[in-house]
Amino acid sequence: MDNVMHFEIPADSVERCQKFYSEVFGWTINPVPDMEYTILQTAPTDKNGMLKKPGAINGGMMKRKDPILHPVITINVPDIDEYLETIEKMGGKTVMKKMEVGDMGYSAYFRDTEGNIMGLWQMREKE
Repeated sequence: MDNVMHFEIPADSVERCQKFYSEVFGWTINPVPDMEYTILQTAPTDKNGMLKKPGAINGGMMKRKDPILHPVITINVPDIDEYLETIEKMGGKTVMKKMEVGDMGYSAYFRDTEGNIMGLWQMREKE
């Protein structure tokens, strides 16, 4: 079974949104300037960035732009290409093809049969 492992919040004003989630929920805000992305830490992690609390997830924030206009739930899968093919066969649509995310892994976005944009994540295999 593939699990939810990440979420993303698009924002018109990233600074305003960072302040909101930090002050309301106490989340740690970690901007990644070279990626124009913010890591949202909702739960403690170890020195390797792995969550200490089972079932917790961390997220991200970025400037709102098409096709990511609303919050996105990201699902961890073993092979993005295989899942995008299945999604298309089942009536969904790929909205952003597989892309490399630093040395961490790969992401892609799809639209489900109800019009929701969702994310896929594939961890990079350790060498």
